[in-house]
Amino acid sequence: MQTILTLGNALNQGTARGSAVGFRLDSLLKLSDTRARNNKMTLMHYLCKLLAEKLPELLDFDKDLIHLEAASKIQLKLLAEEMQAINKGLEKVEQELAASVNDGAISVGFRKALKSFLDSAEAVVRSLISLYSEVGRNADSLAQYFGEDPARCPFEQVTSILVIFVNMFKKSRDENARTVEAEKKKMEKEKASMSTIKGSE
Repeated sequence: MQTILTLGNALNQGTARGSAVGFRLDSLLKLSDTRARNNKMTLMHYLCKLLAEKLPELLDFDKDLIHLEAASKIQLKLLAEEMQAINKGLEKVEQELAASVNDGAISVGFRKALKSFLDSAEAVVRSLISLYSEVGRNADSLAQYFGEDPARCPFEQVTSILVIFVNMFKKSRDENARTVEAEKKKMEKEKASMSTIKGSE
């Protein structure tokens, strides 16, 4: 991210944007839109080239994000709705247990089984509520880590932007590698051709 900020500041030098201390996360998606004069290289290609030369260990950063794609499919709103449905279902079971007291001796076995189920279900639901709260805090922390307000840039948007960025980065990195390989082969072919010419003289 620091390298991207430095690139942006270099490109915007002399303007109000030239000494930025940060950038919006969705700006990452514009790196493939900004092209060089030859229209072949994008800023993303240049970033990959720069990293290959200066910080090659960062070229495979995507390997540290193996769960990003799966995380991008999580919808916190849907999880919240499911938590509500589970709570309502538990309340209905509690109401059923309370109502079965009036059924007399015939429902003793039913009440006992229902009470046992309710005790274990309540423990599971408490655990789920705790996990859901932790997920919410972590989702907010992720947005804040990238300098975004979780209310304006929710978890789903953050992960979606990151998935797209990682895919664009990998594509540019791979295109750069193919270009370097093609140039190498071309130079070897020219060198071999020159050797043949010199040998025939």
